[in-house]
Amino acid sequence: MTLSEKFQSFREFARKVGRLTLPYFQSEEKWKARALLASIVALNLASVYMLVLLNEWNRVFYDALQNKDAAVFWRELGRFTYLAFGFIIIAVYRFYLTQLLEMRWRAWMTGHYLDRWLSNKAFYHLELARFARGEDAPPDNPDQRIAEDMNLFTSYTVSLTMGLLNAVVTLVSFVGILWTLSGSFAFSFKGAEYTIPGFMVWMAVLYCLVGSVITHYLGRSQIALNFKQQRYEADFRHHLVRVREYSESIALDRGEPVERQQLGGRFGAVIGNYLKLINAQKRLTWFTVGFGQAAVVFPFIVAAPRFFSGAIQLGELIQISSAFGRVQDSLSWFVDSYSNLAAWRATTDRITSFEESFQALEASEHIASPRPNTEDALALDDLKLSLPGGVALLAVHGMQVSPGDTVLVKGPSGSGKSTLFRGLAGIWPWAQRSLRTPAGFADKVMFLPQRPYFPLGSLRDALAYPEPAERYSDAELQHALREALLPDLGTRLDEHDAWGQKLSGGEQQRLAIARALLKKPRWLFVDEATSALDEAAEATLYARLQALVKESNGALVSIAHRPGVAAFHATQWTFTPDATGEARYKLLASPT
Repeated sequence: MTLSEKFQSFREFARKVGRLTLPYFQSEEKWKARALLASIVALNLASVYMLVLLNEWNRVFYDALQNKDAAVFWRELGRFTYLAFGFIIIAVYRFYLTQLLEMRWRAWMTGHYLDRWLSNKAFYHLELARFARGEDAPPDNPDQRIAEDMNLFTSYTVSLTMGLLNAVVTLVSFVGILWTLSGSFAFSFKGAEYTIPGFMVWMAVLYCLVGSVITHYLGRSQIALNFKQQRYEADFRHHLVRVREYSESIALDRGEPVERQQLGGRFGAVIGNYLKLINAQKRLTWFTVGFGQAAVVFPFIVAAPRFFSGAIQLGELIQISSAFGRVQDSLSWFVDSYSNLAAWRATTDRITSFEESFQALEASEHIASPRPNTEDALALDDLKLSLPGGVALLAVHGMQVSPGDTVLVKGPSGSGKSTLFRGLAGIWPWAQRSLRTPAGFADKVMFLPQRPYFPLGSLRDALAYPEPAERYSDAELQHALREALLPDLGTRLDEHDAWGQKLSGGEQQRLAIARALLKKPRWLFVDEATSALDEAAEATLYARLQALVKESNGALVSIAHRPGVAAFHATQWTFTPDATGEARYKLLASPT
């Protein structure tokens, strides 16, 4: 990569960092954020000023020791007391306000991305888009990016920015002191005399410039390694969570050896990459530690001839050493912070790719909003569904669902029956549709999937989800449970548990049906939602669902394979191969 390309890459990265950092300081919390930032900057400036005062104190104190001046010695000890006390106060509040800013920034940023992730089905569409491009495509593990990467990003950004500010201010404050104290260095070369003013300053610059270049070439591999490390750690944790969620299925299948092998493989990737990372850090540490130790004696070596010649006293020598150390520390900020910079760059890249995924999703073509229907019916005028790869799956023309209709959707497995429901629900991104919905359809429709979701918490919360449980009385909740053939759960409404794991498959499906009986939707779409039930229970519950939509003057649309379900439906939609080549399948309607 050429220098121009590197500069362009840096500019692009800086723009991305700006797009991540600026929103918080322009948000509804901007005045608090800016006040905190200004306070931290002021405290950093104050701490540098205290270091300047302590540097001057070094000269006076050590001169008093050399001159055996007891009065000045005790006076300077007293002066050191309040200087040190002031420095401690500044350091404590700088730490406190820095942590407060990091916490507030992280809280805002986490809330911001949670809102975007959970808005407009983005969490679902991002996963669909990712698997359409391949499992390794970004954004992998969005949970880790929100929970951990944003914490690291805010922490590293604040600490590194303040560290850089402190280094710049310290350099500006001490470079003049060092220039004045170091004097000039005279030498002769080929009979000519040369003088270098501020010799110690130039030595510090040269020393740190060489160190920074070497540090970059020794440590640049850490950026990619840190990026991979965060991903491997997230993959390992994600698999552990899956084992916990599917513990019963794994136990029944005796899948422990397979899971152990896969977990071992994921953890092996964690350890393998971590070994590469610590080896890279070890190589860098060899240099940085040696660089730091050499910097301790370097100013004494350079200033020793002037001290032994009597040109400067001990106090001035100590002051030169202290000023050189501050200048050298400032110029060595890149060397000392390189590992943190590498981790910050990797974290920033992960959040940036997360942000770019949102932007790509927002810029992509969305599913057209359905048009209102003047008639009280769901009209599928022209619905076309495709697979993630772009292959046309289903074409529907001129079909509708009217109040009182009971429709059974049938077709071979994998033909796209559930995808049809996703298209009707408006969550399938690869859809082109001309769909007209009756008034209030969105508030009166309910979809029952084969595997329902139940949040962690009380049973009443699981039953009322996603509405607040307070909206329903205990009598209403218990009645819904009895109607769904779960009378024993009526006494456990306030019991907290992982109901998606606690209940059997059939109980979970009955609890989902209890939701429908509780909420009484007009338009009910049932996708294999009774597949885990025995035929008698299935018949009983379908009769109650049929009565529910009849009472609410609605419609029932079901996907099912069992012949017994057909008795509760008057119309059948069948997936038939499309001879026109418009799609793989089209829908034909016929009486059941």
